[in-house]
Amino acid sequence: MIRPLTVPLAFLLAAGAVSIAHAEPGIDAARAQDIARQHACFGCHAVDKKLVGPAYRDVAARYADQPGAAATLVAHVRNGTSGAWGAVPMPPNQISAADAQTVVQWILAGSKTN
Repeated sequence: MIRPLTVPLAFLLAAGAVSIAHAEPGIDAARAQDIARQHACFGCHAVDKKLVGPAYRDVAARYADQPGAAATLVAHVRNGTSGAWGAVPMPPNQISAADAQTVVQWILAGSKTN
């Protein structure tokens, strides 16, 4: 008897086994941008130009086709990072994993604006 695979998608994403570096239908750009605004992400990042941190489109380009990109970026958003884009560190953000995932999916899909 063949048993169906029952590994939850959230586990696969967290483990880096599934990459969502390409645009996926169903990404709610408006919601992702609202979350980014609520967490002051646009204070350091812009969609198409470097501010304090890299442009979201530059992030998408760097992580395109990289396995585990979404999980890596969610960890960067939630835990902070340093040295990934230069000398200025990114501080940790008080954001839920689900909200971070929404923003990261939007970034990796090209940061389309409404």
